[in-house]
Amino acid sequence: MEGPDPVNNELPTSDGGFQSYKAAGKLSGKKALITGGDSGIGRAVAILYAMEGAESMIVYTPEEEKDAQETQRLVREKGGKLHLLPTDLKNQATCKTVVEKAISSLGRISILVLNHGTQKTQDTIGDLSEEQWLNTFNTNIHPFFFLSKYVLPQMRSGDTIITCASVNPYIGRPDLLDYTSAKGAIVSFTRALSNQQIKNGIRVNAVCPGPIWTPLIPATMGKKQQSEFTSPMGRPGQPSEVATCFVFLASPDSSFMSGQSLHPNGGTVVGS
Repeated sequence: MEGPDPVNNELPTSDGGFQSYKAAGKLSGKKALITGGDSGIGRAVAILYAMEGAESMIVYTPEEEKDAQETQRLVREKGGKLHLLPTDLKNQATCKTVVEKAISSLGRISILVLNHGTQKTQDTIGDLSEEQWLNTFNTNIHPFFFLSKYVLPQMRSGDTIITCASVNPYIGRPDLLDYTSAKGAIVSFTRALSNQQIKNGIRVNAVCPGPIWTPLIPATMGKKQQSEFTSPMGRPGQPSEVATCFVFLASPDSSFMSGQSLHPNGGTVVGS
């Protein structure tokens, strides 16, 4: 099924078109480590961060090198600087190495964006293999702990951690049992880590996207799921519409928010 091309640095207008994102220097001088930054939401975050003045490093799986290089090209097109680091975050030691390399390249990490993830639909728990369940948790939540643990010692008051969760734990999506469960763990992890770190002036928040059209959707969903991939607004969202939340949570605009979840989901009403 063909869908719209992902939009990375434009926002919808009332007439059905798009207008360019207007930057205001909100992240000037900031240094960001972004996981899953090769495409989709991560790519849009990297581009908007660059437009707002941040220098970033993106982490991605080696097979996504071509996409990562395209993200780097788009960031440079906006006058930004982006470092690339291909690796597999499922390994604990690798997570520590990633942080060390990011600090070496960037000088420090003031924004940690935990965005990477994997999903594959299965209709019933009987269809969901034990291997897929373990792989989903090893990919979608365990590296969030390891990377946060290794980044936090060098963070300062005013720095931020932003996780990418999902609308799914709020609605209990039945054909993504493992993904939904791991995303629910991310929400809980975000709240607990915020309560730990708030005394240090480090804010931890989550973004919980609804249906967003990214390359992950046609790659992991069947035709039926794709045809139903919409929202109360009558369409899926674009990566740019989620990336603005990551800008807000990384900037001083959200200085009185921690342990919270933002819900760019096209109008699905959920508990916070």
